[in-house]
Amino acid sequence: MLIEQTLDKLHQLRLTGIAQALREQLQSQESHSLSFEDRLGLLVDREWDVRESRGLTRRLQLAHLKQPATLEDLDFHTPRELDKAALLSLAEGHFITARHNIIITGPTGVGKTYLACAIANKACRLKYVARYFRLGNLLSSVALARADGRYPSLMRQLEKTHLLVLDDWGLYPLEQEGARDLFEVLEDRSQAGAVIIVSQIPVAHWYDLFAAPTLADAILDRVVHNAYRIAMKGDSMRKKQAPLTEKES
Repeated sequence: MLIEQTLDKLHQLRLTGIAQALREQLQSQESHSLSFEDRLGLLVDREWDVRESRGLTRRLQLAHLKQPATLEDLDFHTPRELDKAALLSLAEGHFITARHNIIITGPTGVGKTYLACAIANKACRLKYVARYFRLGNLLSSVALARADGRYPSLMRQLEKTHLLVLDDWGLYPLEQEGARDLFEVLEDRSQAGAVIIVSQIPVAHWYDLFAAPTLADAILDRVVHNAYRIAMKGDSMRKKQAPLTEKES
C-alpha cells in the first residue's frame, strides 16, 4: 500500500521515468541484490532517458521537418559533390552558436531538402530549436499574422528558433512587401542562431530575385557573407528511386 502511494506521488510530480523503473525493480529479483546507490542510479537514469526522449519528440514536432531525414542515412555513394568530412563537422552544431548560415544549392531532386532536414534533425538531437518553412509559406504566415494581430507572437517564436530552414528560396521572385517581411524575420532573429537556405538558384543570381535593390543588399548581406556553401550536383535522386519502365537497350 505504501509503495502505491509513493508511485502515485511520483506520477503527480511527473517523475514517470522513475515510477516505471521502480515498478520494474519491484518485479525483478535481480534488482534486489543491488545496493541502494545502484538502484537509485538506475531510477535516475530512466528518468533522464524519458525526459530526453520527450524533449526530442517535442523539438521534432515543432520543427515540422518536411522529411524524416538523418545524417546517418545520408547517401555518400551517389556522386553529388558532398564533402563527408565537412558535413560531419557541421553536424556538431557549432555553426549554430557561431551564427553562421548554410546555403545548399543544386538542381531539382538532387537531395537538397533531405540534407537540410538531416542537419536540422541533428540540431534537434543537440537540443537546439529548429523550424522548417518553405519560404513562400513563411512569408504568407507573416502577412497573415500582420493582418490578424499575431505578428508580435510569430516574431517572438522565430526569434527563439536556433536554426531556421528556408526551403524553395528563389522559387518565386520577391516583390517589395515580401522582401521587407523576409528582412524583418532575418533581422529580428539575427542573434538567435543560424539559417539554412535551400535553393535551385546559384548564389550569384540571387540579387536578381528581388524587386527592391536596397532590400536585396540588406538581406543578402545577412545570409551570404558568413555562410557555408554546399553546391550539390548530379542527377535527380527521384530517378534513382523510381521503378524502371523501359528495358535497357
